[in-house]
Amino acid sequence: MEQIQEKYTQLGDRLRKLGKVVVAFSGGVDSTLLLHAAIEALGPVNVLAITADSETYPERERDEAIRLAKELGAAHEVIPTSELAIPGYADNPANRCYFCKQELFSHLIPIAQKRGYDHVVFGAIGDDLGEHRPGLQAARERGVLAPLLEVGLMKLEIRQLSRQFGLKTWDKPSFACLSSRIPYGERITLEKLSMIDQAEAFLMQLGFRQVRVRQHDKLARIEVASDHLADIVAVAGTVAAKLKEIGYTYVSVDLQGYRSGSLNEALNETLTAQSGQGA
Repeated sequence: MEQIQEKYTQLGDRLRKLGKVVVAFSGGVDSTLLLHAAIEALGPVNVLAITADSETYPERERDEAIRLAKELGAAHEVIPTSELAIPGYADNPANRCYFCKQELFSHLIPIAQKRGYDHVVFGAIGDDLGEHRPGLQAARERGVLAPLLEVGLMKLEIRQLSRQFGLKTWDKPSFACLSSRIPYGERITLEKLSMIDQAEAFLMQLGFRQVRVRQHDKLARIEVASDHLADIVAVAGTVAAKLKEIGYTYVSVDLQGYRSGSLNEALNETLTAQSGQGA
């Protein structure tokens, strides 16, 4: 725990050197701790939280971000964005997140500059370095900073600190945009995003907290935490009926359970095969 506290101290020192900041605020575990730390280090007057509201961001997440920002005492704004309007984004390339972050930062940077904020910061963390995260490249290109990453904070450490500070997000399930449920190369449409959103909201209503509905054409592949596989099977009939009502033809449960970025598995296999062919 001492090492975690040292990292948090370094985070505060780093933020104080930045002056006034705009925080890209999704209301997730990482950005909530970042916003808390920024307010603590700089004072509320020097911090502006901005949440981007788009087709890939569920309404329930937006509403929670609004509540969290208010509880933290942060100045907060919600701005409209549209990933589907980005040329090439709907084609769902492997670097889709690069375009998404470019779109986000293209909104936040002008706001920061116009209102006298010195930097834009976002909630990338140490764990992201070992994963497929094209958004990090977009941040580097635009000069957007990742203070949590800079001090080496990892997800488990962020959860521990969040619990220590009484942040409601300390045990919040991981979340990624709805586009991440669609395999790379399959076109992203508003209809698909809506179906995924409805399906996941229904499963959450049934009590499944960490859940993903991966969409493969008309097949829904449900991921829940491994220790809840028996629970989802127990309500299989109810779940299948609802998801078919939403628009799916087939409904399945992934026996490996929830894992972050599971659609990257196919991407990694493709890259490995291509590497072997070029050897």
